[in-house]
Amino acid sequence: MDAPKHILVVDDEADLVELVSYNLKKEGFSVDSALDGETALAKIKKDRYDLVVLDLMLPGIQGIELCRILRNDPKTEALPIIMLTAKGEEVDKILGLELGADDYITKPFSPRELVARVKAVLRRSMEKPTPERMLKVGDLVIDTERYTVSVKGKPIKLSATEFKLLLFLAARKGKVFNREQLLDAIWSEEAFVEPRTVDVHIRRLRAQIEEDPAHPMYIKTLRGIGYFFDVK
Repeated sequence: MDAPKHILVVDDEADLVELVSYNLKKEGFSVDSALDGETALAKIKKDRYDLVVLDLMLPGIQGIELCRILRNDPKTEALPIIMLTAKGEEVDKILGLELGADDYITKPFSPRELVARVKAVLRRSMEKPTPERMLKVGDLVIDTERYTVSVKGKPIKLSATEFKLLLFLAARKGKVFNREQLLDAIWSEEAFVEPRTVDVHIRRLRAQIEEDPAHPMYIKTLRGIGYFFDVK
């Protein structure tokens, strides 16, 4: 029998941490918690977690900064992160996604919704990619078994969602997908993801793999229709 997934809940509201932890434990998850960024970072360095539920506003190290730290560390760069915050403005959501969060949920929220998001993000991070071991296009190399990406031999850091999106497009070279199709393919289990999320992830991917993101060689836009991976 597989060990339960280990989740870290980080929020400075003790009552909310207790509520979230209770509902996740009911679903069979192993749950740990932290009330501030420093404690969370220490726990992550010490233990192995399968996912972090991370509040944006924290004492000490802010959630945004902690997300940045985790994404810049090779040991935690692919750790799934769900940003949790009372802020609902579009700019905050985009900022969280830009820094590498896999999902974003705004307070107040229902425990059922959060549990569904956690399951969806974990499922995406574990799904097996295409059977083809290596995908090579120009200077871009995708290793579908090791879940690694490199450009001109230089390793590229991608989140689990970014990797899945890149692999989905690269494995279907030349085929154009609109936002709705990409949402169905990459975020299929989630009912709350906005089309804007696709654009944010595409922009992040281009910033990582393209020599000139403003004039991409790999992930291109067919204006008014969608995105495709160039076969050239």
